[in-house]
Amino acid sequence: SDAHHVSVGQKGIERILQRAVQLEKEDSNGDVRNQGGIDLATIQKYINYWFSYCLDLFGSEISNNASEFFASGLKGRWRESKDFTDHSALGESKSIAIVENGRLTEKDVSLRSAMNEVLRESYREDCERVLRSWNRALEKEGTDFRVTLPSPRFHRRQGIYADNFFDLEGNIITEDLFNQQKDNWLPTEEDRKYVISLMKPVHDKGHCANWIAAPKRGINGQPFEYEYIRF
Repeated sequence: SDAHHVSVGQKGIERILQRAVQLEKEDSNGDVRNQGGIDLATIQKYINYWFSYCLDLFGSEISNNASEFFASGLKGRWRESKDFTDHSALGESKSIAIVENGRLTEKDVSLRSAMNEVLRESYREDCERVLRSWNRALEKEGTDFRVTLPSPRFHRRQGIYADNFFDLEGNIITEDLFNQQKDNWLPTEEDRKYVISLMKPVHDKGHCANWIAAPKRGINGQPFEYEYIRF
C-alpha cells in the first residue's frame, strides 16, 4: 500500500540520519564522509531538492483545470468525503501569495481554482509530520542538528513562483544571489557522485551498508540477522 511505502521511506531516511550522527561522533574531525557516511548537510540538501520537486507535481497554485476537475468530481481535497460536508466549494475563496512588481502580495482567489494549493498544503503538513519524527530521532542521537522543509516557493519550476527566485524562507531574491547560494541549498554534482559511490550491495547476514543504521527489528518482528532465505 502507499502507506507502507511511505513508512519504509520514512524509516529508511531516519536510519541514514541516525548513522550520520553516529559516524560524526566516531570521526576525530567530525567528518562523516571520511567514515563512509552521508553527512547531515547533504541530507538536508536532498530534502530541499525533492520536496520542491514534489510540490510541482500538484500543478499551479491558481488553476482553471483544477476548478473544472473539482466541479466534475475528478479532484477533491484530502479526505473530501470524511472531513467536508459542502462539496461544492462555491462562494469560497483562499488567500494566496502572488508576485506583483517583484514583491509578494496576498490575493484572494476562488477556492475551486486553488484546489491544487489546498492539496499541496495537506501534503506539506504530512511532510512536516515526518520531519518531526526524524528530528525526534536526531535528538535521541544527541545532536542539535534538525532537518527542515524549505518554503513552498523555493526552487519551483511549475506554478506561479516558477519565474522568480526565492531563498529557503520564501523571500524573493535575485538570480545571482540564488546561484551564489545554490550549492549550499541543493545537491551538487560532487554530492551526487559521492552518494552514488556508496551504493554497493551488502550480502552478509546481519549486516547493512555503513551509511545506514541497522533497523531495530527485521520483517515480521524477526531479529535483524534472521536468515530469511535459505539456499
